[in-house]
Amino acid sequence: MPVPLAERLRPHKLDELIGQEHLTGKGSILRNAIEQGKVPSMILWGPPGVGKTTIANIIAHTLDCPFYTLSAISSGVKEVREVIELAKSQDRAILFIDEIHRFNKSQQDALLGAVEKGTITLIGATTENPSFEVNSALLSRSQVYVLKALTEKAMIQLLQDALKRDEWLQQKQIQLKETAALIRISGGDARKLLNLLELVVQAAGDASPVIITDEWVMQVAQQKIALYDKQGEQHYDIISAFIKSIRGSDPNGAVYWLARMLAGGEDIKFIARRMVILASEDIGNANPNALLLANACFDAVHKIGNPEARIILSQCAVYLAGSAKSNASYLAIDEAIALVQQHGDLPVPLHLRNAPTKLMKNQGYGKGYQYSHDYELNFSPQEYLPDALSGRPIYKPGRNAREEEIRKFLKQRWKDKYNY
Repeated sequence: MPVPLAERLRPHKLDELIGQEHLTGKGSILRNAIEQGKVPSMILWGPPGVGKTTIANIIAHTLDCPFYTLSAISSGVKEVREVIELAKSQDRAILFIDEIHRFNKSQQDALLGAVEKGTITLIGATTENPSFEVNSALLSRSQVYVLKALTEKAMIQLLQDALKRDEWLQQKQIQLKETAALIRISGGDARKLLNLLELVVQAAGDASPVIITDEWVMQVAQQKIALYDKQGEQHYDIISAFIKSIRGSDPNGAVYWLARMLAGGEDIKFIARRMVILASEDIGNANPNALLLANACFDAVHKIGNPEARIILSQCAVYLAGSAKSNASYLAIDEAIALVQQHGDLPVPLHLRNAPTKLMKNQGYGKGYQYSHDYELNFSPQEYLPDALSGRPIYKPGRNAREEEIRKFLKQRWKDKYNY
């Protein structure tokens, strides 16, 4: 079977697409644009295997217009210009660029004129935040649509749909007894899920019926993982191993997985960006210098490039791995966001409100506010949360030397309020 299962089952209509209902469901913005034939240039941003390429194909199929595909990994300005020249003689051509975040500025600039004039409708797919990786001029001419990782419900629906639709699977008398391992290994990636399903069934040979259990899936996955990883999904497994090695304070693991990424041609900016995130998420105020060094590393690899960037990345990875760890700030913002979602828009206490006008002052805005610098130790113990959340703990300092200092400071100022 030369064509993988994921490709055999690729949807050709919006109604066949599983997941992304917020974009393609009835009455959604993107679906309305497609049905009305008024599709703008767009950037599809989301994790791998969630439907970015499929949506681009559906748009081209629905609009019945010329469809060109380029990969940012293997294409450059020359290929972009060739497609634009072809599109000039055709009506409403679509250019789909996979991994558009890998295009440099000159490559992205080559698209600008054609997008502005409407020579092409650009559909770019990216797993990276387009705010960082797509230049502002091109981004301002495109609509950004965010795709989500598939839910467990959607993944099970995909499996059931595959068993019903695919002729080869229909011949195998498959019993889907357990799905947890399939879903866990696939991680919300439909392509990975379907290709793993195919591997599991192939591994059963001529057995009839084929009973799929979690134990069998894990056994096959461990033996055959390279086969369903050959399209690049391993990229996400290795960056995961890299991050977890740093989080686990193991410089050996961090440098090894860094070397694996570099040997595989990974984007050095992608690696550096992940370390900036980790420096705040996993180290935070246990060592504030970690964020400074990670950010300096990100800037430096931009300036230096390969092959010397490997030295800078290695220095940063080793430093982060060897640093004290804390996720207290990360937990604090998630707790605060949860409170906002739970309690809605609680009113700002009057003493904290801005009072730029006489009317606002008469209504009590700012009344009772105590200017901290007017008090001993530049501190006044007033309430800074909405009344409904008064006394609610949000930030809890981690158990490390630096945050123990923060804990001590807060206890000295606030007494019982930060006594945890």
